[in-house]
Amino acid sequence: MRGIAASFAALLFAVPLAWGAALAADEDQPPQQPSTYVAPLADPALEARAKALQKELRCLVCQGQSIDESNADLATDLRRLIRQQLQAGQSEDDIKNFLVARYGVFVLMKPPVQQDTVFLWFGPALLVLAGGAVIGVTILRARRRLSTDPANDLEVQTPDTI
Repeated sequence: MRGIAASFAALLFAVPLAWGAALAADEDQPPQQPSTYVAPLADPALEARAKALQKELRCLVCQGQSIDESNADLATDLRRLIRQQLQAGQSEDDIKNFLVARYGVFVLMKPPVQQDTVFLWFGPALLVLAGGAVIGVTILRARRRLSTDPANDLEVQTPDTI
């Protein structure tokens, strides 16, 4: 029993000591930048073009965010790719065309109206119209049923009124 208590005491002493040594070793190293960090371009005009283009492209991982807003690794890679291609002299349209060829039109935040994207553009409006039509038909049927059903008359018939 005494051996177990001594081992437990040694463990209680050794764990905080090892933990402190590990923390001290981490403090000696410079802090690392997050993995999603992309260094800005030296040319402010190119950086502005990169930022504008990043806002027009969808993160394929997050799907609801642009690659400018996303912290996903793929978005980080695409931000770096955009900067590399802008530095190489590519235009915004060239970069978009490259990414569309690689990932499809879904990578664009505002995809063009094409045969395969028609439902993206007009689907929500069609669903709202269909829902309105269903509600309208339901209301008309209910009104018609109330006006033609004699059992719904509010007048109480007594032997004197018959």
